[in-house]
Amino acid sequence: MKQTEGTNWRTPAVEDLAAALTRIGNGETMLAFLRDICSHNELATLAQRLQVARLVDAGVPYTEIARRLDASTATVTRVAQWLRHGEGGYRAVLDATPNSGESS
Repeated sequence: MKQTEGTNWRTPAVEDLAAALTRIGNGETMLAFLRDICSHNELATLAQRLQVARLVDAGVPYTEIARRLDASTATVTRVAQWLRHGEGGYRAVLDATPNSGESS
C-alpha cells in the first residue's frame, strides 16, 4: 500500500509542476529553475533529503546519517519511511542517478 500525506497532494498544480520538471532538458536549466522556485532553505532541505535517502539505501545507521548530514533523526526516519513505503519516487531517482551527492 502506498503512503500519502492526505488525499489531495496530486493536484493539477502539482501535476503541472511535475510536467514542467520533466521538460527541463539539462542540469544547468534545472539548477536555474530550482533556484528561482525555491528559497535557500527549501533547496537545502530537498538536497538533504536526497542525501539521507542515499545513505539509508546504503544501510548506514540512522544515527550516523543524522550526524553526518546534521539532520534530525525524525527527518532520517521520515525519509526512510517514504523510501520504503511511499510512491516510489525516491527509489526511481536513486536507481537512475549516481551516488555523487553522498556525504562522507
